[in-house]
Amino acid sequence: MHAAYISNKKALGAAMRICDLKKKEVINICDGQRIGCIIDVEFDLCNCCITHIIVPGPCKMFGMFGREEEYVISVSCIKQIGSDVVLVEANLEKCLNKCKWL
Repeated sequence: MHAAYISNKKALGAAMRICDLKKKEVINICDGQRIGCIIDVEFDLCNCCITHIIVPGPCKMFGMFGREEEYVISVSCIKQIGSDVVLVEANLEKCLNKCKWL
């Protein structure tokens, strides 16, 4: 994680585990929408860095039939990481992708 993204370096430390990142809720600062919690990350093996966070997409028909899409949000969209929230500035329509596991 880039140090500029961490809101309180003293409290959180300069490093974060993926399991701690997955507990955080993602909020889009463009409209204040709660997107959901991080379920996965994409990792660039060549550069040894996280490139995207993945958040579940919208539910189908009243949430009864699961999900076919997910939000794949670039780490460049992350504005701040707090103790329980990740603030992003993203156009969610451009971030919505079909789930790769379908």
